[in-house]
Amino acid sequence: MGDMLWTPPADVRERSRIGKYLRWLREHRGLDFADYDELWRWSVTDLDAFWSSIWDHFEVVARTPPTATLTDAAMPGTRWFPGATLNYAENVLRMPGLSDDDPVVIAYAQTRPPVTLTVAELRGQVRRVAAGLRRLGVVAGDRVAAYAPNIPETFVLLLATASLGAVFSSCAPEFGTRSVTDRWRQIEPKVLVAVDGYRYGDKPVDRHGEVAAIRAALPTLAHTVAISYLDPAGVPPEGAIGWDELAAPTDEPATFTPVPFDHPLYVLYSSGTTGLPKPIVHGHGGILLEHLKMLALHHDLGPSDRFFWFTTTGWMMWNFLVSGPAVGSAIVLFDGNPGHPDLGALWRLAEQSDSTYFGTSAPFLLACRKAGLVPREVADLSALRGVGSTGAPLPAEGFTWVYENVGDSLQLQSLSGGTDVCTGFVGGVPLLPVHAGEITCRALGARVEARSADGTPVVGELGELVITAPMPSMPVGFWNDPDGCRYREAYFETYPGVWRHGDWITINDRGGCVITGRSDATLNRGGVRLGTAEFYSVVEGLDEVVDSVVVHLEDDEGGAGELLLFVVLADGLALDDELRARICRELRTALSPRHVPDEIHQVRAVPRTLSAKKLEVPVKKILTGTPVDRAAATGALANPDSLIAFAAFAQRRAHSEEPAPTN
Repeated sequence: MGDMLWTPPADVRERSRIGKYLRWLREHRGLDFADYDELWRWSVTDLDAFWSSIWDHFEVVARTPPTATLTDAAMPGTRWFPGATLNYAENVLRMPGLSDDDPVVIAYAQTRPPVTLTVAELRGQVRRVAAGLRRLGVVAGDRVAAYAPNIPETFVLLLATASLGAVFSSCAPEFGTRSVTDRWRQIEPKVLVAVDGYRYGDKPVDRHGEVAAIRAALPTLAHTVAISYLDPAGVPPEGAIGWDELAAPTDEPATFTPVPFDHPLYVLYSSGTTGLPKPIVHGHGGILLEHLKMLALHHDLGPSDRFFWFTTTGWMMWNFLVSGPAVGSAIVLFDGNPGHPDLGALWRLAEQSDSTYFGTSAPFLLACRKAGLVPREVADLSALRGVGSTGAPLPAEGFTWVYENVGDSLQLQSLSGGTDVCTGFVGGVPLLPVHAGEITCRALGARVEARSADGTPVVGELGELVITAPMPSMPVGFWNDPDGCRYREAYFETYPGVWRHGDWITINDRGGCVITGRSDATLNRGGVRLGTAEFYSVVEGLDEVVDSVVVHLEDDEGGAGELLLFVVLADGLALDDELRARICRELRTALSPRHVPDEIHQVRAVPRTLSAKKLEVPVKKILTGTPVDRAAATGALANPDSLIAFAAFAQRRAHSEEPAPTN
C-alpha cells in the first residue's frame, strides 16, 4: 500500500456530485454520513434504501412506478424494481443540464474527419434511425447487431434499438469472422449494421469479405445496413441498404417503448478463449441505475464535462462510456490506433477535445511510462481533472508516473469490474485520497469481500474477490439459458449464494483494494498463493522486456511444481544468462525468493484476447498437453499464432530437456 499522491480539496463536499447526493440524503431521507466508509456500509446493508435513493435522486423517468425496490436479496434470482416500466434510451437522451445546441458527442477517427453532434442532432438521428428500424420490421425483443467501430453511428444505433425495446449487440470490426459468428449465432440477429472497413493508423483495412461471410453465417438476418466508412463513395453490397436510407428524414415523432426493468438492453460477451463466448444479457434498468451511480457519484461527471475513454465496441468500457449523456456529460469517441503516429496521440486528442476525464488501460499508461513520454509536455492537459485506468492492475510506479508526468492535481482512479456487470466493483471516489498502487474503495452498492480458501472473509490478506449482496447490473441471465444453469455455474458454483468473480484481491483496513490477477491463473508455490500482476510489474519494468507471461505447473505428487516465465524482448535483443540473472535478482529483491522462476524463455509474442488481456490459463493448458484448438478458441485472440510456439515448446519438453528456442 503506497504513498498518498492526491488528497481531496477541502470543499469537495460542496463541489462534487457525491457531496450533492449526501446533502440530498440528509434533506430527503434524514440520513447523515460522516465519511465515505459509513456511506458505503449503508449502501451495501440497506439495499432497498440505497437503490431507491439512486432512482429518486437521479429522477429516473419511468412509465409505471415500481411496487418495490427488490423482491429478495438472495442470489441468484433477485428481481429489482418489479412493476416498473422504463426505457434506457429515453433516460440517456434526457441529457440533464444540456441545451439543444450543446455538443454531446465529439468523435475523432483515423478514417475520416472529426464529427460533432449537438444534443438536438443526437436526438434527431436516434429518432430517424428508430423509424428506419421500424420500417425494417424491428419490434421489441428483436436483436440488432453492429459490426462497427467507436463512431457516432454505433451509439445512435444502440439508442435507437433500445428505444424500440429491441436488443443491441456489437462486435468491433477488427474481430474476425469466426469470433463474430460464435457470438451472434447464439442470439440470432434480425438486422446487421456493418462498416465496409476502417483505417488503423495509416493502414486501410477492408472488411467486405468478413461482412459477406458473417451475413452468410447468420440465417436469421432479414436486413443488412451498410455504413460507407472506409470509402464514403462506396455503394452497399447486394441485398443491403445504406445507412443514409436507414436514417432518412421522417415526420415520425420520437417514441420510447416502455419495458420492464429487467428487459434485455444489450448482450455482451465473455472473451470466449476456452469455448463459445458467454452471451451476457444486461437489462435496461440495471445498467441505467448502475451507470448513473458510477458516472456521477464516483467519476464526478456532469454537464460541464467531456468524458473520454479509449475503447472499442468489443469492450464493455464502450457501453460504460456511452452512458455519459445520462448524467449530462458529453462523450469523446475515438476510432483508430492509439499509438499512431506515437504514444502522444491520445494525450493530444484529450487536449483537442477539451476532455476533463481521460480513461484508458493500465498497459497503455505503462507503455507511455516505458517510452519515457511526458504527456504534459506534448499536450495542454489543464482541463483534465480525472484519469481512469482499468483492464489490468496498475502498479504503484504507474500511479507515480501519472502524477509526475500527466498532472499533480488530477484524481487518478484505478478501477476493476468486468463485462459481467458492465461497471467497476472497486474504483475511486472524490471523497477519498489516492494512494500509489491502490484502488481507492469499494463502489457504492457493491458489497465486495476477500475470501480465504475456506470461505472466511479476510482483511489485509489475499483472497478471492466475492460479492455477497446483489447489484442491479448483475446480468439478467445468459442468452438461451432458460433454467439459469450456465449462469449459476459461472458465478455461484464455488460459494452458494455468493458471486465469485475470479480475481484475487487484498482489502486493507481503510477499504483500499489491490487486485493481483485472475484467481484461475494463480501461482501456488509451496502452498503460498501468488498473483500474476506483481510479477508483470517487476519484469516489465526492465527496459529490455516488452511483455511477459508467467505460469505455474503443479506437481501431481505434491512438490513445489515449476514456475515458468516467458518474456518478449525489445527488437534485436536476445535472452542471455546475464539478463536471466537480472530478472531473477529483480524478482527476488522486489517480491520474494518464491517469485523467482525455475525457467525463463524468450518468445515473440504473449497471447492476448481481442481486448488485450493476457491468456495465462490457455498457455498453462497447452504446456500441460492440451491441444491448441481445445485450450483456446483462437478466433477470440488478437494474435492466435502466438499459441503455436507454446505448443511446440510443450512438445519439446515432453521429449527432451533441451532449452526452448524462441518462437
